Amino acid sequence: MKIIKIAILVLATMGSFTFSASSESALNQILSSGTLKAGTTGDFNPFSTRDPATNKYQGYDIDIMTELANDMGVEIEFVATDWKTIVNGVVAGKYHITGSASIKASRMKAAGFSESYLAVEFIPFTTADKVGKFDSWDSINQPGVKVATTLGTAMETLVKKWFPNAQIKSVEAPARGYQEVLAGRSDVFVTSNLEGSTLKAKYDDVKQISVDAPRNPTPLAMLLPQADQVWINFVNHWIKIKTAKGFFKATAEKWGL
Repeated sequence: MKIIKIAILVLATMGSFTFSASSESALNQILSSGTLKAGTTGDFNPFSTRDPATNKYQGYDIDIMTELANDMGVEIEFVATDWKTIVNGVVAGKYHITGSASIKASRMKAAGFSESYLAVEFIPFTTADKVGKFDSWDSINQPGVKVATTLGTAMETLVKKWFPNAQIKSVEAPARGYQEVLAGRSDVFVTSNLEGSTLKAKYDDVKQISVDAPRNPTPLAMLLPQADQVWINFVNHWIKIKTAKGFFKATAEKWGL
C-alpha cells in the first residue's frame, strides 16, 4: 500500500510538472498575447536586412517567420538583436524565436534549435585588386594578411581557427567584415556561399577566392528556448508541414538561395 501511494504521488507530481511546463510555454504566451516576437539581426543578406530609413525588415528569414505568425493567427514583432547576443536574447525571453542561425555546440549549450531547413558552406572573398594574391586557403593563412569578420558570428570562430598566422580583425555589428574589405582596411572576409552570392551580385568589386573546396558545411535552424519542448515541437511540426507543401523551397527560390 505504501509503495502504491508513493507511485501515485510521483505520477501526480509529474502530471503537475507537465501541466506547468506546458502552461508556461512560449506557445501559450504567443497565443495569449497575440504576438510572436522574433529576433533578427538585419545584417544577414538575403536572410534579414533592415532599411534604416523605414526600420522595416525583409529577406528569407522575415518571410519564414511572418508565415509562421500568419499560420498561428497572431501578429509578428521583429526584435532587433546582434550576433554576439542572439543566444542571450532567447535565454532571457526577449523573443520567442530567431531567424536562421548556424547550429553549433557553443549555442546548443544554452539554447535549443528547430529542425534544419537549409544548409550553408563557407568560402573566402576579397576585392578585384587583391584576388590574384590568393589561390588557396593556405595562401590566406599568412603573416601580414588581414582577415575581417563580424564579432559573435559563426565566421569569427572559424577564421580564428583556420588562419592562426593571419591578422584577424573582428568588427562590431552593425559593421560587417565584408565592409572592412571593401573599404580597403582588410584583405579577406569569409562568409557563406549564400550570402557570398548576394554580395557578388551587389558589389562588382567582391571576388571569390579560388579554393579547392568550400569548408564547414553547416545546417541552419531557428533558435528557441532550450527547455521549452512544447514550443520546439510545434515549430518542428510546422516546418515539416510547410516543407511538404513546398513553402521553404519556394521562399528559397524567391531570395536566390
